[in-house]
Amino acid sequence: MESNHVASFVVRFHLANKEESTGKKYWRIKVTHVQEELETMFETIEEVLIFMKEAMEDYDLNEL
Repeated sequence: MESNHVASFVVRFHLANKEESTGKKYWRIKVTHVQEELETMFETIEEVLIFMKEAMEDYDLNEL
């Protein structure tokens, strides 16, 4: 099945802070949904994956 529907995401990780005592790292993650020109910030990779999954579910599969 051939399709012209494409979804592209750019994911950038920026180390925002690191606790000296525990070594725990805090990240700021910026995700750009290229086709929608939408940028969103997250703190965890789990939030990023949920965002990407929901973005993919928004595509109208009836158009394929």
